Amino acid sequence: MSENASATELASHYTAQVTSDLDRNTKEQERIGAEIASLEEQLTALRHDHSVLVSIREAIAAAPAPARADRPSAAAPVPSPRRKAAASGSGKRAQPKKSASRVTRKAEKPAAPKRAAAAGPAADSASSAQPTLVDLVRRHLTEQKEPRSAAEITTALGQAHPERSVKATVVRTTLEGLVAKAQAHRSKQGTSVFCTVADAPQAAGGAKAEGKEKAATA
Repeated sequence: MSENASATELASHYTAQVTSDLDRNTKEQERIGAEIASLEEQLTALRHDHSVLVSIREAIAAAPAPARADRPSAAAPVPSPRRKAAASGSGKRAQPKKSASRVTRKAEKPAAPKRAAAAGPAADSASSAQPTLVDLVRRHLTEQKEPRSAAEITTALGQAHPERSVKATVVRTTLEGLVAKAQAHRSKQGTSVFCTVADAPQAAGGAKAEGKEKAATA
């Protein structure tokens, strides 16, 4: 009995395995068949396109050469006399333009001095309207009549003339120049240096001495 049971189980096992293999084989055949059908459709389409392309190539080869369309461009020298006539006509018309340009240039030339003459007084008035830093420093010392340091003069001029950039270093250099020309006196109070305006006679004497030195060097 045991042998019959084992034989039955083995037979059922093989039967199930074979059935499974048959199902797998059938599905694989269906898949491959579908792929073959798709490839056959693609092959048919490619063959159709191939035949169409071959017929188009034959039609192009059989068509006449497009030499007739190029012949008008080869015979283009016909409008050349018109170009020469246009060139001669433009040459005749160019003369009045040159004369007109000469007239306009002659008319514009007198206007340049007028502009320069008009700009000259404006520039002179603008330059005369703004005094130099030397004049401002000398005027400030004359108005104060008291010893002033470079820092004090810089602050006063900056407040009186905010449109100008007054720097202490420039004011100090200006004061040294006035002292060298005897137009200002310099005095020390501790570590600070103060300047006052020089008297008119002393300034005149300093100017004469400077003139003599320049004459001697000349």
